[in-house]
Amino acid sequence: MIDITKQHILTTLSKGSREDERAFTAYRPITVEYGISPKSAEGSARVTIGKTEVVVGIKLEIASPFPDRPDEGTIIVNAELLPLSNPEFESGPPSVEAIELSRVVDRAIREGKALDFKKLSITPGEKAWIVLIDIYPINDDGNLFDAAALGSIAALKNAKFPKVEDDKISYGHLTNQSLPLEQLPISCTVLKIGDSFLVDPLNSEEGQMDARLTIGCLEDGNICALQKGGNAGLTIQDVEKMVEIAQEKTQELRRHL
Repeated sequence: MIDITKQHILTTLSKGSREDERAFTAYRPITVEYGISPKSAEGSARVTIGKTEVVVGIKLEIASPFPDRPDEGTIIVNAELLPLSNPEFESGPPSVEAIELSRVVDRAIREGKALDFKKLSITPGEKAWIVLIDIYPINDDGNLFDAAALGSIAALKNAKFPKVEDDKISYGHLTNQSLPLEQLPISCTVLKIGDSFLVDPLNSEEGQMDARLTIGCLEDGNICALQKGGNAGLTIQDVEKMVEIAQEKTQELRRHL
């Protein structure tokens, strides 16, 4: 049985409208700010999409590389969902939602070859740079996936290597050397509700979705990552439509960087 909220959304969508009167594939106003936390992070950015606000910080550490990739550094993505941003979030260990958000952002950056991991190597087999990407939603009004993904790329663009003295990082003292950023993978999340496809969903729309597909795209439109959510299946035609929407909208999102 369809509940009253979903029936209302379906009725509104059937009339070609949304709760906030946007077009189905229209984003709310987007802002990207760089370097918002220069004293506590090597790189940072704030992204707002409508009332959704996400802050991303970059920290750099030196550690031993993984044994199977001795000449590469790597990334570690962490998302912290606190009640500050949404009363449905709880303090404590990472929730399923936080883990999924981290993995979606990680996958697009990693599979999109955003960073040249080999250039993060310091001494092969001994030392490499680890890039920590910390995501902090300040207000969740829907579409954390796209806001976090865009904020992560912006923060990576903003980041500088810290000075290293006697094999120790001198935090708070940055060099002019940027991270080896090779690609700018951007993600767009497309929701399916009934027969309609929406981008930049509000919380109310996310709560009534049938399925969700977050698609990471490179500048040339090639897909580098996919993550499905929701309980309903998607046909091949659905996926093709959602990918087509994402390829168009990621070009729009890219212009905000």
